[in-house]
Amino acid sequence: MRETDIDIERYRTLMAGDARAFIREVTAVASPPACPEIRLHLATEITPLWEATEQALDGMNVPPPYWAFCWAGGQALTRYVLDNPALVRGRRVLDFAAGCGVSAVAAALNGAARVEAAEIDRLAGAAIANNAALNGVAVEVVLDDVVGCANRWDVVVAGDVCYEKPMTEHIWPWLRRLAADGATVLMADPGRAYLPRHGLLEVARMVVETSLELEDRTQREVVVYRIVG
Repeated sequence: MRETDIDIERYRTLMAGDARAFIREVTAVASPPACPEIRLHLATEITPLWEATEQALDGMNVPPPYWAFCWAGGQALTRYVLDNPALVRGRRVLDFAAGCGVSAVAAALNGAARVEAAEIDRLAGAAIANNAALNGVAVEVVLDDVVGCANRWDVVVAGDVCYEKPMTEHIWPWLRRLAADGATVLMADPGRAYLPRHGLLEVARMVVETSLELEDRTQREVVVYRIVG
C-alpha cells in the first residue's frame, strides 16, 4: 500500500491499537545503503508518510515518524559496529535514542550479551521490535528517558543526537559521565551545529548516501567519535 492511499481514520485506529501492525502496513522492508546486511521496515515515500502521519497524530501527543528512516548518522554508527564485532561481542549494549533500532540490531547480530534500545516514542519502540524480529535477534526496548540513569552498560552508541541545542545540553553531561564510569560511548555525527567541541575522539569517518527529502544533499560525511569522560 502506498502511504498516500492510507485512510487517516484507519491510521489512527492502528496506532491506538496494534502499533507494530501499523508500522508494517505503512513501510516496506529494505536495507540501508551503508549496512546492506540489515533489513528494516522503512518508509518508501518520505513526504507522504510524514504528512499523513502528522494528520493522524494530531491530538495524540506522538512525535513525527523519525523511526521510519535510517538516518546517515545511524547508518555510519551501524557500519562501525558491524565492522568491529569485538566492540560488542559478549557485552551489554545500549542504543540510545535508537530511532529504528538499526545499531541495536547490529550489536545483537555481532553477539552482544544483552542489547537495550532506548526511545521515548512508543511507535519507535514498536518499530525497533519489528526490526529486531525481522533480523532474528533479541533487543529489549526501553520506553523511557534514560538520561541520568546509573551506568549498567559496557557500550553505549548514539547516532546523530546533537541536532538541537536543548537535546545536546540534556544528554551530553550524562554521556560523558557514562564514559567516565568505564563505558565505551560512541556517537556518530553528520556535521550538526550543536556537536560539542571537546571530549570527542574521532575513531572513523565515512560518506553515507542519503536523500534530499531528509538532508540538504545526497551524501553526508559522518564522523564516529568516542566520547572521553
